[in-house]
Amino acid sequence: MPVVLRIDGYKFLFYGNEGNPREPVHSHVRHGRDEAKFWLSPAVSLAYNRGLTSRQLSKAQRLVEQHREFLIGAWDDFFS
Repeated sequence: MPVVLRIDGYKFLFYGNEGNPREPVHSHVRHGRDEAKFWLSPAVSLAYNRGLTSRQLSKAQRLVEQHREFLIGAWDDFFS
């Protein structure tokens, strides 16, 4: 489970086993024990939220949007 980015208490990560066949490119975002998952392509969209408040979720989505290209590159590097 590589953490590829940390910002303001948010951790952006992937799991080593992302399904078989592998799920489309996405990032998990953790804040404390809470987690959300965002699809990164074709556009950033929420897959699920487990415990983040609406304010935390909005910030997480903004951060994912700001760092989308980096996260896609990290995904490609990790899974290639």
